[in-house]
Amino acid sequence: MFPSALLAAAPSPGPGGSLGEAAEHAGNAAGWVEENWSNWLSTGLRIVLIVAIAIVLRFTIRRAITQLIDRMNRSAQAVEGTALGGLLVNTERRRQRSEAIGSVLRSVASFLILGTAALMILSAFQINLAPLLASAGVAGVALGFGARNLVTDFLSGVFMILEDQYGVGDTIDAGVASGEVIEVGLRVTKLRGDHGEIWYVRNGEVKRIGNLSQGWSTAGVDVTVRPAEDLDKVRTVISEAAASMAKEDPWNERLWGPVEVLGLDSVLLDSMTVRVTAKTMPGTSLGVERELRWRIKRAFDEAGIRMFGGVPAQADEPSPADPTAGMAAPSAYASTTSPQSLATTPLTPPPNVSK
Repeated sequence: MFPSALLAAAPSPGPGGSLGEAAEHAGNAAGWVEENWSNWLSTGLRIVLIVAIAIVLRFTIRRAITQLIDRMNRSAQAVEGTALGGLLVNTERRRQRSEAIGSVLRSVASFLILGTAALMILSAFQINLAPLLASAGVAGVALGFGARNLVTDFLSGVFMILEDQYGVGDTIDAGVASGEVIEVGLRVTKLRGDHGEIWYVRNGEVKRIGNLSQGWSTAGVDVTVRPAEDLDKVRTVISEAAASMAKEDPWNERLWGPVEVLGLDSVLLDSMTVRVTAKTMPGTSLGVERELRWRIKRAFDEAGIRMFGGVPAQADEPSPADPTAGMAAPSAYASTTSPQSLATTPLTPPPNVSK
């Protein structure tokens, strides 16, 4: 207890009290202060030192994390605009990923440093921390159970960002929704759908992720022709059209390998299907497939190869016209003896009977 509290709690001398009692109480208070001032001073200095170290350490660590994140962003911006940067680096993706990681690291560092400093300060006051820690553990378990969905979303978002499962600009299939990633958060991921809609997907609900923008993609085209066509000619025409496409911009950058004619995928009585594939830049397979179909169709038209499902083939010499095609069918009323003609004949008047 502080001296002021002791003096306030001490009984004041009544009107009949002696001056010696007051002096005795003052002497006791002064002796108590003299005995404990060193403990107070050491405790105060310890608390000040703990607070100072915690503030300096927190500032240093947060600044180091911020500089590391800024350096990552500068390295991403340095290669932007180059051929390598266009293929491997997405500046916005790197920026959001680095900012999210930096925010998590700064929050964890602040929590650990300030929490440890608070426990050390309480320990300096000789407070038993065991009940406090036990209560905090019970409260943490209750909070985690009540907000388990929020905790699940947060932890899933942290691991998605740390593992770089997807980023801004990627086209993904998250099971519950699919589209282009426009924002990655610790709790929610925003996707732009094929029709322009925006999907807000909770990270904890994502059980599987199919990233269509990592590594490379495959463009596949099925060409269906008539069974009477020459397969060698079909292969040659497709290869020439693909080789011409691979030499032109921008397809020479989007195609990461030669266009391959794998062969017959199916053979039916009225058609046969030829499978064509190509390795492409991530996210460009759909455009490559459309361009391949366009060029193959034009090449087939020039080579006289008929595709299945088109206009049926015409004979070399037209068959003579049927001379009776333009004649009308004979009428039943042309014959006077037909039942229809007899039914329409007027009745003859009865003969005159003389009286």
